[in-house]
Amino acid sequence: MTPLLLLDLVGLTPRLIGEHTPRLAEFARAGAMAPMSAVLPAVTCSAQATMLTGLAPQEHGAVGNGWLDPATLEPRLWRQSNRLVSGEKLYEAARRELPGFTCAKLFWWWNMGARVDWSITPRPFYCADGLKVLATYSDPTAYGADLEAALGPFPFFEFWGPKAGLGATRWIADATLRTLERQRPTLTLAYLPHLDYDLQRYGPRDARSVQALRELDAIFGELWDACRRLGVELAAVSEYGIDEVDTPVHVNRALRAAGLLEVRESPRGEELDVFKSRAFALADHQLAHVYVREATDVAAAREVLAGLPGVDGVWAGAERAALGLDHERAGALVALSAARAWFTYYWWLDEAARPDFATTVDIHSKPGYDPCELFVDPRLRLPMLRVARRLAQKKLGMRYLMDVVPTDATLVRGSHGRPPASPQDGPVFLCSRPFDAANPAPANGVVDMASVKARVLALLR
Repeated sequence: MTPLLLLDLVGLTPRLIGEHTPRLAEFARAGAMAPMSAVLPAVTCSAQATMLTGLAPQEHGAVGNGWLDPATLEPRLWRQSNRLVSGEKLYEAARRELPGFTCAKLFWWWNMGARVDWSITPRPFYCADGLKVLATYSDPTAYGADLEAALGPFPFFEFWGPKAGLGATRWIADATLRTLERQRPTLTLAYLPHLDYDLQRYGPRDARSVQALRELDAIFGELWDACRRLGVELAAVSEYGIDEVDTPVHVNRALRAAGLLEVRESPRGEELDVFKSRAFALADHQLAHVYVREATDVAAAREVLAGLPGVDGVWAGAERAALGLDHERAGALVALSAARAWFTYYWWLDEAARPDFATTVDIHSKPGYDPCELFVDPRLRLPMLRVARRLAQKKLGMRYLMDVVPTDATLVRGSHGRPPASPQDGPVFLCSRPFDAANPAPANGVVDMASVKARVLALLR
């Protein structure tokens, strides 16, 4: 077997490889590069599940970064259990087909309970007194302990939130290199995220995004050099490209205005009442799953959303199959944003009534994705002083609210989820081996994302 490192370079597109990425461009010339098809929705959990299983979202069930739990009627986002994805995963197939196969999985999604030999993923502790302790989950435990002893604690605040940036990619890259050298897995999967952050904050053409691209290229070059030194093949993929946006669409506010969405007063502000609501949207970047209480509510909800500016289309029931989303976890309606638009989860009509978690980084309380978590509220006069004060309250054991996240959705300049307008602006596939019998060139010039599993298996043989 030939060892292989599979990198997920989030947000990278064929168009971005060139002037600002000399190492990636060199790699593409020496090996193979092609645009890759995108799944719908073009989001992390769906795309990774397709690459791991070779199946479409309506087959593997990861219909987005989250969905409504049909038993509890609770929105569930960013869950990590490998069992949530149907179908045989890449590492399961490799273990069945290749005697002696071993695998390390670093920060790829669907990590917990995956049949791999070494894994590590973000996993905070939520204490009984309300304290959130930032941590990772690793299996075996000693694997993560060794990485943190050698590299320092994982920089959680640089993995997500207003400080998200290069530090997370740097740490994961160093952990990947240490794993290649010490554990020497047959297959290593590593997720390098930070380009995605600035692309969403500022859009793909902003100078700050270009700098993040240069940083990713340098780290990629380091890992490529290490692979050549260690005799490891290298392949790289991405999940989606980032579109420039300037139009947030408040789908839940529209459903509320139509009398379909209900809220309830609570000690922490207005909360979405999923039990009383006739319809509400779980917003996921540029796609929204719209869940309805009764089948008779579908037509009313569809009428509201179809007439909403910034909505490109709405699909119901069996129509969802055309999107690859005809699955029980999907909303009865699936809405797709127009170009340059994206969907917020906001339902409150008065900022004074917003729930307390709206101004915090809280990916599990919000029934939808919130890219504003990448920003510090620009209206705060001394934001770092507020952060310091909140941290002091935390250290003293006091209750505190890290309320620094804005609710001004117009700050966001990049999003994803829609099909790319051009293959050059969608995901990319790269490999250190030129296209050959084991890794065939795509007939139409675009690698099928669902073929990644088979391609990796062939490269390992």
